[in-house]
Amino acid sequence: MCGIIGYIGNRKAKPLILEGLKKLEYRGYDSCGISVVENNENKEPQTKTKKIVGRIEVLEKKLNGKFLNSAVGIGHTRWATHGTVTETNAHPHSDSKGEILLVHNGVIENFIELKELLIKEGHKFKSETDTEIIAHLIEKFLDERRGFEDALVCALKLIDGAYALAILYKKEPEKIFVARKSSPLLLGIGKKEFFIASDATPILSHTQKIVYLGDNEIGIISRSKYVIKNLEKVKISKEVKELKINISGSMLDGYETFMLKEIFEQEKTIARAFRGRLNFKNGNAHFGGLNITEGDIQNFEKIILIACGTSWHACLYGKYLFEELVKIPTLVEYASEFRYSNPILNNKTLVVVISQSGETADTLAALKLAKQKNVKTLGLINVVGSTISREVDGGIYLKSGPEIGVASTKAFTSQLVVLYLLAIYLGKIKKRLDKKKTKKLMNDLLKLSRKVKKVLNLNQKVLKIAEKYKDAKNFLFLGRNFYFPIALEGALKLKEISYIHAEGYPAAEMKHGPIALIDKNMPSVFVAPEGRLYGKILSNMQEVKARNGKIIVITTEGNRKIKKIADDVIYIPKFSEYLLPVLSVIPLQLLAYHIARLRGCDVDKPRNLAKSVTVE
Repeated sequence: MCGIIGYIGNRKAKPLILEGLKKLEYRGYDSCGISVVENNENKEPQTKTKKIVGRIEVLEKKLNGKFLNSAVGIGHTRWATHGTVTETNAHPHSDSKGEILLVHNGVIENFIELKELLIKEGHKFKSETDTEIIAHLIEKFLDERRGFEDALVCALKLIDGAYALAILYKKEPEKIFVARKSSPLLLGIGKKEFFIASDATPILSHTQKIVYLGDNEIGIISRSKYVIKNLEKVKISKEVKELKINISGSMLDGYETFMLKEIFEQEKTIARAFRGRLNFKNGNAHFGGLNITEGDIQNFEKIILIACGTSWHACLYGKYLFEELVKIPTLVEYASEFRYSNPILNNKTLVVVISQSGETADTLAALKLAKQKNVKTLGLINVVGSTISREVDGGIYLKSGPEIGVASTKAFTSQLVVLYLLAIYLGKIKKRLDKKKTKKLMNDLLKLSRKVKKVLNLNQKVLKIAEKYKDAKNFLFLGRNFYFPIALEGALKLKEISYIHAEGYPAAEMKHGPIALIDKNMPSVFVAPEGRLYGKILSNMQEVKARNGKIIVITTEGNRKIKKIADDVIYIPKFSEYLLPVLSVIPLQLLAYHIARLRGCDVDKPRNLAKSVTVE
């Protein structure tokens, strides 16, 4: 993995592919490359490839004055899975003769067995990757005097695992071949030109007409037409979808980084998450596209929330919310663990999967397992047309707009708001919330954006605290109840972008191990707005103070006594306890951001991370 772009048409391919690769940078990568076919009249077609370790601007400089005469090409940004970060391991990869060039997202699970088979047959490999074996497999079947399409199908039938492929073949220079299984790939349809991409982001400025490839499908694309087939080579009619997506979110708009821009966008994105979804007349939230009846909801006796990473923290918030407002038992599962467990599911279970990209491989696999058990599924997704959005029974879009920074910020707070809305909706239908209570909950939402604006005005205050702690080697983040998932998210943000070791814990669990780490050099960040458990977490602060630990506290305005204990205090507005987590996480995002910047880190593209994790 991580990003694929391809072009075939009448324009020059190189600048379009480089442009697409730049728009895929948000996914995270460590190396990149491009291949083209130059098909000059009266000359044999030539394939050309350039790969580098590092950023796309370096690749662009090395290609200056080169690859000028091609209208067919493919490009890739790689996030290493098999093999170290080297030029040889970067994509595109080729067969022995250099006639087949391909880029690949996904993981080939049986590549060791296939590689051993090919080596016995005389194939020699250059890289450590699983991807290279695909080119050699196709070569193997071509050597048996098969046509390229037939050779491709034979190769794919031997592969176990996930793949999205874009392939050039020197002897058919006017075509790009594509294939997909369990890793996203789409075709963009322009005017006498076609684009191939792993998601819609890099091609939306050229076309919003999209064909999504399904599992076990291949495509043969020329300048004038495309054909989609299954692995039995039967043609498939595919729906052309027109995406209505505002691409302005991919611009910096004067901010120094995308992450900072996206943190400050939360005043608007949070409002978008609930706009049009509040029905005060009926005293309930309103969604389109749930495809789950009120009868289904009355029947549900358990909810399972499934996600990875930041989205998993949102699930944990959702658990507290659903059990308190809907009075329904709620489990939170890591998608990567759920998919290999033997979950007890039945028609009284609602499975909710959460994914910003809608392409997270483990979450998609967990969703498929749930569907195999014939339970109702619901997805909370940000990306329109993503695989999960097409697979779930019903979906709720976050409406955050494109999130370019690898470390999620605005999508996370939108997830919290949508979960809050969903709790209102389920609670009202299951008669756990009366009309008066739901109206109060909805009215609180209307005040949220103004509160968010006040928190964003704390930016300079947080910067000063970041300057004080930027050289710390370890952090502890602590919270209770609704603020435990916020502590987890604060720790994750710091470690993701500043590379400082950080851990999040329920505050009461600190004394069961982590307290051994406390000393004058280890800051502890407490998420502690005043409320029902405030007295409890105050005791936990005293435990840190007694061991000379440094204390940073996020609490509500007016809490002056806290200054006797804390070294640094960040005040957020008083508000509903159910929505205070949304306000509490923003200072943690800013803290992580400023510490990372002060340490010279690339906050938009942190090392080793990918925005859309499409491998297991």
